[in-house]
Amino acid sequence: MPKRERLERAINGDLPDRPPVALWRHFPVDDQRPPDFVESLLSFQRQYDWDFIKVTPASSYCLLDYGAQDEWVGSLEGTNRYARRVVKRSADWLDLRPLDPTRGALAAQVSALRLLKEALKDSDTPYVMTIYSPLAQAKNLAGLETLILHLRSAPERLHTALNTLTESTVRLIEAIRPTKPSGIFYAAQLADYAHLSEAEYREFGQPYDLRILEALPSEWWLNILHIHGDSPMLELFTAYPAQVVNWHDRSSAVSLAEGKLKFKGAVCGGVGQWSPLHNGTPTEVRAQAREAIEQTGGRRFILSTGCVMPITTPLANIRALRHAVETG
Repeated sequence: MPKRERLERAINGDLPDRPPVALWRHFPVDDQRPPDFVESLLSFQRQYDWDFIKVTPASSYCLLDYGAQDEWVGSLEGTNRYARRVVKRSADWLDLRPLDPTRGALAAQVSALRLLKEALKDSDTPYVMTIYSPLAQAKNLAGLETLILHLRSAPERLHTALNTLTESTVRLIEAIRPTKPSGIFYAAQLADYAHLSEAEYREFGQPYDLRILEALPSEWWLNILHIHGDSPMLELFTAYPAQVVNWHDRSSAVSLAEGKLKFKGAVCGGVGQWSPLHNGTPTEVRAQAREAIEQTGGRRFILSTGCVMPITTPLANIRALRHAVETG
């Protein structure tokens, strides 16, 4: 079955020939140059034949042109450490301006997507671009503690910045449209009870999320909503316009089966990215994958992890997850 048909059947609640499956990861250092980044994405895809490619640049890609600086220091997740924050005082939020996606770091990401499109021209493999929510971008510009302080002490200044970041993101989406992605992977962060209250996320997260998601081109059929955190406010996202929802189902209180009752479309997850995928055995990975397939009945379900795969994950465990849908 072609990958798009398999995914669309899963999204619509029909039974595909097998559950779709995909993992994604960061490619530290390689992600600094579009040709190297694209070759890493393609190599990972050639090795495992995932049902879609998630393009996962460093989270700083949308912030470098504001002056943010980051570096890879060996994180197992492949994420970078921020070496320079842009926002220190609440007044700094007012200095932000919408970025031009034809210049600088944003243009490099558009270039990477063009290269990926050209490389996949004879393939049926869909690909989605990672877009970080305005609140997630603000967190990375200021750091979590500073962001929360300003959210509570200087809300109007933060709202001004969130409007700017939203405009920048909408411009980027329009710039990547000619590269023909199948959709975006929208990473919503801080909708987590460990960081904010529901009222705070409703005010500082939700309006900007919806402005971006409602601006997506109508032809994009594979938009994936990622709700980050172990204590996610899933109820806030039930009406979001996305075809797939992904969250930390193995470490949060909401299972995939419960998530299917809350969301339309497909749920994505089923295997813990640390345990068992990173720290366990192939047998444990297969067992958890099969339990997830049974839990969902194989309908409205995409097998994956709840978040990015650690870059030191054993290859045998990756193969075990990939093969689980063939034998399940």
